Amino acid sequence: MISSHSEPRPSDLGDVRTANRAVVLRHVRRHAPCSRADIAAHTGLNKATVSSLVGELIERRLLRETGLTENRVGRPATMLVLDGAPYAALGMQIAADELVVVAVDLAGTRLLTWRRAFAAPTSSPAETVRALAALARRAITRLTGQDRRVLGLTVGVPGLVDADGAVPRATALGWREVPLAADLRAALREPGLTVDVDTDANLAVLAEHRHGAYAGTAHLVHLTGGASVGAGIVAGGRLLRGGRGFAGEIGHLTLDPAGPACGCGRRGCLVAYAGLPAVVGRLLPDTQQDGPVTDFLPEIERIQALARQGDPGVLAGLADVGCRLGHAASVLANLLNPQAVVVGGHFATLAPWLLPAARTEFAARTHAPTSGGCLLDASTLDSAATALGGATASLAAVESGRLPAA
Repeated sequence: MISSHSEPRPSDLGDVRTANRAVVLRHVRRHAPCSRADIAAHTGLNKATVSSLVGELIERRLLRETGLTENRVGRPATMLVLDGAPYAALGMQIAADELVVVAVDLAGTRLLTWRRAFAAPTSSPAETVRALAALARRAITRLTGQDRRVLGLTVGVPGLVDADGAVPRATALGWREVPLAADLRAALREPGLTVDVDTDANLAVLAEHRHGAYAGTAHLVHLTGGASVGAGIVAGGRLLRGGRGFAGEIGHLTLDPAGPACGCGRRGCLVAYAGLPAVVGRLLPDTQQDGPVTDFLPEIERIQALARQGDPGVLAGLADVGCRLGHAASVLANLLNPQAVVVGGHFATLAPWLLPAARTEFAARTHAPTSGGCLLDASTLDSAATALGGATASLAAVESGRLPAA
C-alpha cells in the first residue's frame, strides 16, 4: 500500500516469488512504461526471474505490453504498463451529509464516483450499514457488468478504528463499539469480497500519497475537513498507526480549555472550532433555525459567496478558523517534522480565506518554520479523497504480490 520512498528490493525471506512480484508491480507502477531490462537493472532481480514474473503477470492481466521503443541504446525493447482491466476495487466514505463510493482499477484510474445523500450523524449504525451495503451492491453490479471482478472494499470512518475494523468511538456519528466491518460483511454476503474499515484520515493520506500533488512524499500529513478533523500521517514512507491504530486523532486536541463545548465532552477541541458543523454554525447562524443541517454543500457555497463579497463577519470568522487550523498544524509539524501538511475537505474548499491566517499562525508556532521545511497547503484532490484512498487500499493484496484467484 504505502511503501518506502526508495526503490523496492527483492526479498530473500518468506514467499520469495510473491515478494518479487510485488517488486515488479511497484516498479512498473512508478516507472511505466518500462522494459524487462529496466526492471532487472533497477531492482537487482536477474533477467530470467524478471522474464518469468512478467510472463505470469501478463497472463493474469496485471501487466500488458504497449509496443516497442527505439529511443534507447541497443535493440528496441517491449515496454510494459499496468493492466488490471479485469479487476476493480471499491472505497467508501461516511461523510457529514453523504456516502461516497469510488472504484479504481489497478493503475489507479477512476471507474466510477457515486454519492448518496445520507445524514450519518442522525442515523443509527444499522441504518448506515444498510445504506453502505445498498450503495456497494449497486457499484458491484455495475462493475461486474463490465466483466470486472471486485477484489475488495474499504470504508473510511470519521472516528477511531481498531485492527478488527470495529469502531470503538466516532464522536461525530455518535457511535460507540460498532463492529462495522463484521456487520457490513454480513450485509453484503459476498464471500469473495474483502471488506475492511479504516479511519477517513488514514485513507485520505493514502490517496494523497498516491494521487495528490505531494505523491511520493516520504513524510506527509493530511488533515481531513468534515464532520470530524483527523490527521493521516505518513512517516518515512509508511502509514503511522500507533499502538492500537488510533494515531492522528488531532480533532480532539484542546486549543482552549475555555472554548466551545465539543461532542466528546470536553471544551475547546479543534473540531469544535474547525469541524464542518462548527464552521457552518458559526458563520451562518440562521441555519440552526430549522434544526441540524443535513446538507452542507449549499451552506459552504453560501460562505464562499459571502467571502467573495467581502462580508466582514464571514471573513473574520474564516480568519479565526484558519488560526485554529494553523495552531493544530504547528503541533503536528513540531512533533513529526513532515515535509508537508495538506488540508482537505471543506478546508481545501475554503482555502483562499483559511490558508493566509493558517500559515501565519503556523509560522509563528512552529519551532523552526524555515529550517524545518514544512509546507502548509491545500489538497488538490476532491472531497472523495477518503473513498479514493479506500479503493487504493483494497488493492493492497495484489500490490503485495498475491495473485487474484483464477
